[in-house]
Amino acid sequence: MDRREAIKNLAIAYGSLITLPFWMQSCGISDQPTHLSSFSEVEQALLAKITDTVIPAGNSIGALAVGVDKFLQKILDDCYEPSIRENVKKQLHALDESAKKEYGHSFVSCTQKQREAALQKFSASTDKMQKDFYDLMRSETIHGFTTSQEVLEKYLDYKIAPGHYFGCVNLNA
Repeated sequence: MDRREAIKNLAIAYGSLITLPFWMQSCGISDQPTHLSSFSEVEQALLAKITDTVIPAGNSIGALAVGVDKFLQKILDDCYEPSIRENVKKQLHALDESAKKEYGHSFVSCTQKQREAALQKFSASTDKMQKDFYDLMRSETIHGFTTSQEVLEKYLDYKIAPGHYFGCVNLNA
């Protein structure tokens, strides 16, 4: 094996790795969203307000602060059937129309109390699709919030990898 050739190849590889972050920034690759959602911007805003209504930021962190709205988009896109995803989109628009009819402006522009009242209507609805929508949004918002890293570490004292692993330990045999 030619040592000079090996050292030259290592130097080229190392130099390439050093310039990679600068190259990614100049190309704008790092600015790309990590998940391309099937939800429109209006639907994303509605999902964000629903999560903020279910778990608002009071004395502690809220659902928006830990990214539950992005979690909902990802889980609905990747884990639920297309029929459920379409029902969610349909009910998001129905919720927005209901808020416009009731309060004169969109759900996103409503106050916290108005958003809570609009969601309570969906929870008490006799329409199975609206009730299923409310139950899904509520349960997945709570699931996303309680399993977020910030909540687990700050409030539940959860350690992802507790203790230290000692791989090579001499044994006296």
